[in-house]
Amino acid sequence: METITQTNTKKVSKPFKIYQVLIPIALGLIVIGWLFLDEFDPAVFFAFDFNYLSVLFILLALLLMSMRDFGMMWRFRLLTDKDLTWTQAFHINVLSEFTSAVTPAAVGGSSLVVIFLIKEGINAGRSTTIMFVNLFLDELFFLIVCPIVFLFIPLDQLFNSSSVIVSTFSVVFTGLYFTRLIWTTTMFIGIFRRPSWIKHILLTLFKLPLLNKLYGQVELLTNNLVQASNDIGNRSYAFWFKAFGMTLLTWSARFLVVNAVFMAFNPVHINHLVVFARQLILWVFMVVSPTPGGSGVTEYAFKEYYSDVFSSSSAIIFVTLVWRMISYYLYLLIGVMVIPNWIKKSFSKNNVE
Repeated sequence: METITQTNTKKVSKPFKIYQVLIPIALGLIVIGWLFLDEFDPAVFFAFDFNYLSVLFILLALLLMSMRDFGMMWRFRLLTDKDLTWTQAFHINVLSEFTSAVTPAAVGGSSLVVIFLIKEGINAGRSTTIMFVNLFLDELFFLIVCPIVFLFIPLDQLFNSSSVIVSTFSVVFTGLYFTRLIWTTTMFIGIFRRPSWIKHILLTLFKLPLLNKLYGQVELLTNNLVQASNDIGNRSYAFWFKAFGMTLLTWSARFLVVNAVFMAFNPVHINHLVVFARQLILWVFMVVSPTPGGSGVTEYAFKEYYSDVFSSSSAIIFVTLVWRMISYYLYLLIGVMVIPNWIKKSFSKNNVE
C-alpha cells in the first residue's frame, strides 16, 4: 500500500505549473474572443438594462456556487463520519475542482480524490470507497433528475436545431445517458452488493508479470476496500437520504447559476425550467470534452445551445463569459491561492506516509 501511495502522491506533490492554469483559460478566452470578433455588435451592451437587480442576480449566482461548495464539503464530512474537519473538506473540494479545471474530466478531480483523502488521514481502501460513492451519488442525481425534468418540457425546446452542433445533442445525449446508466449500475453492484468482485478483478490484474511486484500492496488495498464497502453499505436509510439530499442541493445549485446569470441580463420571457434542463444536457458534453475543464468546447456549445434565449449573438457571448467566470475561472483563481500551501503542508517529510 505504501508503494502505491508514494507512487501516486509523487504525481501530485509537484506544484502545478503555470501553463496548466493558463492553457484552459487561453482555450476558453480564444473561443470567446473568436466569437466576439465574428459576431460582435457594440450596440448590444448599451441595450443591456444593467441595474441593481442585475447586481443582485450576479451575487445570487455566486451564492449558488457557494451553496454547491458547501454541499460538497458537507458530503465529504458525512461520508467520512466527520473524520474530516471543515478546513480539510474545503481543501479537498478546492483540489478536486482545480484538478478538474486543468485536466480532461476522465483524468481529473474525481479520480484524484483518493489521493487527497489519503493525505488528509483517510486510509486508502476507505478513500477509494468514498470516491466511488461520490461518483455514484453524482451519477444517480443525473439519471433520476433528467427524466423527471424532461417530462415537463417538449423535446423541441430541449434539443433546438438552430445549429449543427445542437442538432446532434439528442443522439449523443441518449447514448451517453444509457452508458452512464450501465456505469452507475456497475458501481452500485461493486460498492453495495459485490465488493469482492472488484477485489477479484484487481488481484487477477496484478498477477500479470509486469504488475505482480505490487500484488501484496494491492491485496491490502482491496481488503480495506471490501471492509469499507461493507461498512458503507450497512448505513441507514437516513444516512443515504442525507447524502442524496445534499447531492441534489449541490448539483441543483450549480445548474441554477445559469438561471441567475440570465436573469441579470434578460429578466423577462425566460422559461427557467428549460434553461435548467439544458444544463443537464450540456453537463454531459462538458464531462466528455477532451480539453482541460471542457474549456473552449463548453463556451462554444453554451453559446450555440442558448442562442434562442437572447435576441443577439453578442449578448449570449457576453453572458457565456460571465457564466464561465463564476463557475470555472473562479476555481482556477482559488486553486492557485490554496494549493501551494496545502502541498507544502501535506507533502512535507513529516506528512508523507
